[in-house]
Amino acid sequence: MGIFDRFRSQAQNKGKDMSDTAEKDVNEKTGGKYESQVDQAQQKIEGRMGMDRDRPEEP
Repeated sequence: MGIFDRFRSQAQNKGKDMSDTAEKDVNEKTGGKYESQVDQAQQKIEGRMGMDRDRPEEP
């Protein structure tokens, strides 16, 4: 693994953490009223940024 691969991996991890934090903050401020819309938006943004991740289905 080259230095650029490590940098890209670290940047993606930081981006995912920031994305998760933003999602959590929005859901807290709206009382979870728009949780599914926020989740869909987060998935679209991460997909366009190349940060796709497998999301387990929540009950």
